Amino acid sequence: MKDYWDIYKKGIVLENPVFILALSLCPALAVSSSVMTSLAMGLTVCFVISINNVVVSCVRNLVNPKVRIPVYIVSIATIVSVVQLLLKAYSPALDKAMGIYLPLVVVFAIILARAEVFASKNNPFRSFLDGLGMGTGFLVAMLLIGVIRELGGNGTILGMQIMPEAYNAPLLFVLPAGAFILIGYLIGAWKMLAWKIEKMERNKA
Repeated sequence: MKDYWDIYKKGIVLENPVFILALSLCPALAVSSSVMTSLAMGLTVCFVISINNVVVSCVRNLVNPKVRIPVYIVSIATIVSVVQLLLKAYSPALDKAMGIYLPLVVVFAIILARAEVFASKNNPFRSFLDGLGMGTGFLVAMLLIGVIRELGGNGTILGMQIMPEAYNAPLLFVLPAGAFILIGYLIGAWKMLAWKIEKMERNKA
C-alpha cells in the first residue's frame, strides 16, 4: 500500500510536472488567467494522462517498439477528442476560452513522458496511479497560478469579487509575461518545499 501511495504522491510535490520538471508550461502561461480555465485544463490533463497511462500499459506488450510513439499519440488524441466533444456539447464557452490549447493537450510533453517512462514498463494499476498523481500535480499547479493571476489581475476568484471595489488591478497579472514571472517565483518556492520534504523523509528513514 505504501508503494502505491509513493507512486501517487511523487507527482504532486517532488516531481510536480510544472514546478519541478518544467513540462507543459504553455497552458500554464496561456490559459491560467482565470481559475475556471485553469481548473478545466488541469482536470482535462489529469483525466487524459490517467486514462492514457492505463491504455499504454495494457498494450505495451502488443506494440512494436519502433512504432510506440505514434501509438501513444493516437491514444492521447482519441481521449482528448472525447473531452473536447463533451466540452463543446455541455460547456461551449469554456471550450472557446481554452482555445487551441485544448487540442494541443495531444502533444503535451508530460503525457508522452509518463507513457514512455512509466506506463510502458508497469502494470495498469500502477500506471493509473502514476498518471493520477502527475495529473493532480499539474492541476494543483494550474489552480495555484490561476488563483493568483485572477485575484491579482481582476480582484476576483471564480468571478466573485474578493478585492475592494477601489482595487486597481495591475495589468501584468493578466499578461503572459506576468504568468512567466509568477511561475519563476513559484518554481523557486516549490523546489524549497520539495527539498524540505525530501529532507524530512530521509530523516525518518
